[in-house]
Amino acid sequence: MHITQMQFRLGNYLLRPSWQGLLILMICLPIFIKLGLWQYHKAQLGTEIQSSYNRSLEQDALNLPSSFNNLDTWKYKKVKIKGHYETEYQILLDNQVENSVAGFHVITPLKLDGSNDYVLVNRGWVAGSATHTDLPTISTPNQALEVTGLVWLPSNKIFTLESEPQKNTWNVIWQHMDMERYRKSVPIHILPLVIKLDAKSNAGGFVRNWQLPTSKITTNIGYAYQWFGFALASVLIFLFTSIKKANNTKI
Repeated sequence: MHITQMQFRLGNYLLRPSWQGLLILMICLPIFIKLGLWQYHKAQLGTEIQSSYNRSLEQDALNLPSSFNNLDTWKYKKVKIKGHYETEYQILLDNQVENSVAGFHVITPLKLDGSNDYVLVNRGWVAGSATHTDLPTISTPNQALEVTGLVWLPSNKIFTLESEPQKNTWNVIWQHMDMERYRKSVPIHILPLVIKLDAKSNAGGFVRNWQLPTSKITTNIGYAYQWFGFALASVLIFLFTSIKKANNTKI
């Protein structure tokens, strides 16, 4: 079966696209545009989070409620709580790097005053020992404290190489902050969030150079431009290979 090649006259030029070129363009162009929009929307979301974070730093700390209708609305909110640390179920988040030095984030439960509820507080970074199995010495205040910090909602999307027996065995060192696993592992009632201790707080903190996941906004924008550039390039290549001068073309 013979397929007639398409042909259109544009002044002194002819547009004679091949079916193969048109098919490739129809496949690639939507994909490139979709990927570009995906990266652009990620950048927009990051910008919104960054704005919310900056506003929270400037606002007064809110009192943390004991229950939440919509937990997501508390993300990056500046809050304050009162209570005392209980280190029995303290954990260390592994693979945390500060100034090229490997270490841990110290996550300590804080029992709220006048309540049986606990809140996990990320007290910051401590350096690891030369031998990874040697745990660092963690000093903890034993008096009642007011803790101020930002609400952190750990991701539910966790990839781990730990086996089920490892995940079901209590261990001080954790690879990820898995709230569901933690709540199932301890006999205390934990609110479903973590508070990152404010950098200016004196409530038993360590190194706290908190970094937002939105630090990749510029990278996302760069990827968006890259995909949009691929889309534009595919159109230009299609036109370049399809347009010929009419006086040099036999019809």
